[in-house]
Amino acid sequence: MSQITRRELFPGVWLRTVHTSKFKSSYLSVTLLTPLNKETAGANALIPEVLRRGTAVHPDMESLSAALDELYGGAIEPVVRKRGETQCVGFVASFLDDAYALKGEKILEPAAALVGELLLKPYSQDGAFCPDYTAGEKANLIDHIRAQINDKRSYALQRLSQEMCRYEAFGVDRLGSEEHVAAITPASLWQRYQELLRTAQVEIYYCGSAHPDRVAEAMKSALEKLPVNENRIDPDCSVRVCAGPEPVVVEEAMDVSQGKLALGFRTGGITCWEEDFPSLYMCVAIFGGTSLSKLFMNVREKLSLCYYASASLEKMKGLMTVSSGIEFDKYQTAKDEILAQLEAVRRGEIEDWELEGSRRTLVGACLSILDDQAHQEDYWLGQAAAGLEERPEELAARLEGVTREQVAAAAQKLELDTVYFLKGKEA
Repeated sequence: MSQITRRELFPGVWLRTVHTSKFKSSYLSVTLLTPLNKETAGANALIPEVLRRGTAVHPDMESLSAALDELYGGAIEPVVRKRGETQCVGFVASFLDDAYALKGEKILEPAAALVGELLLKPYSQDGAFCPDYTAGEKANLIDHIRAQINDKRSYALQRLSQEMCRYEAFGVDRLGSEEHVAAITPASLWQRYQELLRTAQVEIYYCGSAHPDRVAEAMKSALEKLPVNENRIDPDCSVRVCAGPEPVVVEEAMDVSQGKLALGFRTGGITCWEEDFPSLYMCVAIFGGTSLSKLFMNVREKLSLCYYASASLEKMKGLMTVSSGIEFDKYQTAKDEILAQLEAVRRGEIEDWELEGSRRTLVGACLSILDDQAHQEDYWLGQAAAGLEERPEELAARLEGVTREQVAAAAQKLELDTVYFLKGKEA
C-alpha cells in the first residue's frame, strides 16, 4: 500500500507525496489554486502556456527540450483545470524514476529544479513577458476557446453551466473569455502573474520511489524564490441548495443535424463534504452514470429516444447534469422520459442488478485510480481544492455500504433547475 503524506513547505504551499515503488516513472505537479473569476480566468489560463515557452536560463522551446532530454526524455506540460469554483493552473511533469536510472544518478532534483525554473524564472523583456511569446499563446488560447463550440456535446454542457450558474463563479469557463484574453498585454499578464504567485494556494504532488523528506527538500530548493505570504487564499465553493420556483429553459439554434438536450439539477445541498455523498454518487450512477443505468438501458436502448444519454456529478458544487443527443422533434418525449426515469429512482424502483452493477462500477473506478499516476494526481488535486483527505479506497469502502433506500432518499433531493436545448436552424 502506498504511503501518502501531506505537509506544508511554506505558508500556503503544500506538498503531497505518494511514496511507492509501483511505477517506473515519477510524476510531479505544481498547481496554483485561485478563485475562479471572469476578470482573471483568461490571464490565469494564459500564464502557464507563456511560461512554458522559455525561462531566463532556457529562453526558448529548443533549449527547454534539450534540458528535458537530459532527464531521459522527461515531459513538462502546462495545465488549466477547474475544481468547483477554483481555477487550477500550473505544470505536470513525468520523468524516469531514480530507481531505473542507468548510472544510478538522481533525476528528481534536476526535474524539480526545472519545474521551479519554469514557474519562477520566466524569460522576460523590459520587465514583462516576451511580446512574441505572449502574442503567440494569446492566439492559441483564443483558438482553443473558439474551438469548444466544435464539440456540441461538451458545448451544450458548458452552456448549461453558464446559464444555470449565471450569477455564480462556477459559470465561468476555465479558459476565460475571448474578450478578456484579447485585451491582455505582456505588462498586464506580468502583473497578474506576480499577483498569482503571491496569493494562490500552491499544491505540489509527487508520486514515485523517492522518500518524502527528500522530495520536500527538492521542492523547497526549487521554489525558494516563491513570495512568502502568510495569507494565501484558501479554495472555496458556494453551494446553492434549492432550484428556482420553475426550471429555466434556454433554447439555441445552430446548423446541427442532431439536437443536444442538457438538464441541470441542484442536489439539495449534498456535496462531497456531506455524510450522504456516497448515496448521491450511487444515485447518479444508477440513474445515468454507467452502461447499466436507467438512462442508457431505457431511454437509449429500449425506447431509442436518444443517441446517447448520461448523467454526471459535480461533487463540490452540488450539481447533477444530464447530457443527451436527440432528434429535434423528440425534445418533449425525451425530456419527459428522462424525468420519468429519475422518478423511478426516487420511488426506489431499483433492481438488484442495477444497484450492485453500479456499485461494482464505482468501486472499480475508485480503485483503478491507484493504478494510474495521472489519475491519482488529478484525484488529489480535487481533494486539495475541497480540503478533504479521503483516499480512493476509503470512498470505495463507503460505497459498499449504500442501500437502495439511501439512493432513493438522495434522488428525492434532486431538483430540476435549468434545461438547455440546442436545436437545428429552421429550413
